[in-house]
Amino acid sequence: MLYDLVAPAKLNLFLHVVGRRSDGYHLIQTVFRLIDLADLLDIDTRSDGQIVRETDMLGVAHDDDLVVRAAKALQQYTGTKLGAQIRLRKHIPSGAGLGGGSSDAATVLIALNRLWRTGLSRQALMQLGLSLGADVPVFIYGQNAFAEGIGEKLTTVELPEQAYLVVQPAQHVPTQGIFQDPDLTRNTDPVKILDFSGRQIAGCESTADLGFGRNDLQPVVLKRYPVVQQALDWLNKAEFSVGGFEARMTGSGACLFINFPDATQAELARQKLLAKISSDFSDTATADMFNPIQSILLCKGLNVHPLQDWVDS
Repeated sequence: MLYDLVAPAKLNLFLHVVGRRSDGYHLIQTVFRLIDLADLLDIDTRSDGQIVRETDMLGVAHDDDLVVRAAKALQQYTGTKLGAQIRLRKHIPSGAGLGGGSSDAATVLIALNRLWRTGLSRQALMQLGLSLGADVPVFIYGQNAFAEGIGEKLTTVELPEQAYLVVQPAQHVPTQGIFQDPDLTRNTDPVKILDFSGRQIAGCESTADLGFGRNDLQPVVLKRYPVVQQALDWLNKAEFSVGGFEARMTGSGACLFINFPDATQAELARQKLLAKISSDFSDTATADMFNPIQSILLCKGLNVHPLQDWVDS
C-alpha cells in the first residue's frame, strides 16, 4: 500500500486562447506552475479487479470521479486483472482553476503504474491522461511547463523561486460553461516560449512581475460570477500588488493569485489581508457587507512534481 501520495495544484501564470479545433476543443497557450498546495491519496491493490473509492465526494458520483476513471483507464489499457482501493483527502478546492481533479487522476496513474507493475512510460501515461482531461498530462510530465495545443504539448520552463497567495472567492466555477461562453476571446495572437522566458534572461526576478500576457477566461468568469469580480476588486483596492502585477485568475477560476519573491513577504501580505478582511467585513458599521473571500492560502512554487522520479521517461 502507498500512503500520502501527493497530488499538487497548479497555477496558470497566463492563459491565452489562440483558436478552436473542429471538434470543439480550444487551442491554448499557458505556463503551468506547480505549487505545494496538494491533495493526498492512499492507494492499495485489490486482487478482485474492483476499483473502489473509499472517500465520498459531494456532488461527484463514484464512477464519475476522475480518480476512479483514471484507475479504470489504466486497467483497461494494460489488461491487468488487479484492482485498487483509493482514499482521497482533498485540500485543493474544487471549481477553483487549480487542477485538483486532474492532479488526483495523474497521481493515481503514476501510483498504479508502479503498484500494478504495468511499466508504462511517461509518454504513454501522458497520452492516457489526456483522454481524461487536458490538464492531466502536465502533472504526469512533472515539471513547470509552457503548454500549447489543448494543453498537451509541453516544454519545460525554468521558473524563479516564488511564493504565492492563492485567494479563493466564495464561489465555485464550472469549467465547461466558461469555454462555451460566446464572449470568450478565441483569437489571441500566439506567443513564443522566449517571449515568456526571455523576460527572466533579461534579469527580471519574475515574469509575472511584468504582468506577462493575461488570462483570456477571466473576463468571462467576472461577467458570469459577480462574487469573483467582487473578490478581485477588493484585492486590487487592498493595494497588495507586487511590482505592478495585480491579482490574476488561474485556469477557469475561481481562484486568484498574487506572486511574491519569497514566503516571508507573502506571509506578511497574507496577515495584512486577513486583518483587512476582519476590518472591512466584521466591523459593526459594515457587518451586513458580503465577504467575497473564502480563504487566503500561502503556497510555494515547486520545481518538479514530488512523484516525478516514479515514472521512466
